[in-house]
Amino acid sequence: QVQLVESGGGSVQAGGSLRLSCAASGYTYGSTFMGWFRQAPGKEREGVAGIYAGGGNPYYADSVKGRFTISQDSSKNTVYLQMNSLKPEDTAMYTCAVRHRWRTEHWADHTSYNTWGQGTQVTVS
Repeated sequence: QVQLVESGGGSVQAGGSLRLSCAASGYTYGSTFMGWFRQAPGKEREGVAGIYAGGGNPYYADSVKGRFTISQDSSKNTVYLQMNSLKPEDTAMYTCAVRHRWRTEHWADHTSYNTWGQGTQVTVS
């Protein structure tokens, strides 16, 4: 059974940092592309960052470039999202998702992902 489990969310003051983790299990980790998405109340889901499991160039939304860093650890089947210089507008539910690595849709196209975690809340005040 494919499973994604996020952790690391919480409440932080503006300018602070958090690191989110997404642990994957139940499938061949290296055959996938992993994405982080967020959704704030009343807003559409937004792609935040993405990376190929096993390494590769990361992808970022313009709104987080220079502040967020996505990384992955193949030995742990885990993807991380390091979030620095957090702003109140970063407040949202953050969710990781996985899709097959051969998908050609834009990495931020949430409809191209087939498995999602339960999400972890990030609140910046």
